[in-house]
Amino acid sequence: MLKSQSRLALCSLPAALFAVGSAFAQGQQQDFSKVEIKTHQVAGNFYYLEGQGGNVGVLIGDDGVLMIDDQFAPLSEKLQTAIKALSNKPIRMLINTHVHGDHTGGNENFGKLGINIVAHDNVRVRLAKPATGAPAPAVALPVVTYGDTMSIHLNGETIMIGKLPPAHTDGDSYIHFAKADVIHCGDVFRTTGYPGVDGANGGTVKGTIDALQKLVDMAGPNTKILPGHGVVSTRDDVARFRANTIEAQRRITDAIKKGMTLEQVIAANPTADLAPKFVTTGPQPDKATTDRFLTAFYNAVKSEL
Repeated sequence: MLKSQSRLALCSLPAALFAVGSAFAQGQQQDFSKVEIKTHQVAGNFYYLEGQGGNVGVLIGDDGVLMIDDQFAPLSEKLQTAIKALSNKPIRMLINTHVHGDHTGGNENFGKLGINIVAHDNVRVRLAKPATGAPAPAVALPVVTYGDTMSIHLNGETIMIGKLPPAHTDGDSYIHFAKADVIHCGDVFRTTGYPGVDGANGGTVKGTIDALQKLVDMAGPNTKILPGHGVVSTRDDVARFRANTIEAQRRITDAIKKGMTLEQVIAANPTADLAPKFVTTGPQPDKATTDRFLTAFYNAVKSEL
């Protein structure tokens, strides 16, 4: 059972930042009993936890633990165990990179421990009033939200949390650790899949391209970029992913302008050769995954013409 810990006030954050958000109910049918949480050091006192769902960022130090994303609810105890192996300090706060349940599924469990959840304004709104499914309980909603950027000073780090253009969703955040020279970018970039554009949650293709450029501009030649899924990457990796996204946009746009229907585009699969360029780690996408990508991308591109 998860052990509760005392709530620590965010004294450095003005009351004006406190607002209200709900998580997707995902992972309900999955068997998590055999999931192993693997710990990877990224740089200095920043780590990430790999399990089932999005990469969980962890900053440790004397001030306490800062956590980024929390995967699925059944993994909360395993995540807490992995964090305790890194630090005996309490978890001070939890940042959600975006609304999806493989990143926010543990919010309720960690919220019940008195941990402050931080996210963009839109994440709270969409968790409270989701496009599909039931709203998240109040304890799972972010208690601290921001509009553009906010700074946190913890464990000797200056941490900048900022909003990205509407890309994967309309509430995507990057979290930049200045000292460690690390950026956690959520699902705007990943090494295990196609660019994901969730139109139902405000995602756009144009915003994805702009968000990827923002990450490239923010990063230096030695910056380590932690994707929402996959392995630690570089600025050049993100730039290549962006270039391939632009190429996919061009091809789908051409198909639409030629009058091709969604069914025809799926059958033709004009982005087939881009799959191994997008998916650089893990298994290559199967037909069902490719069809979902083409459907979402086609609909998004068409709506943006």
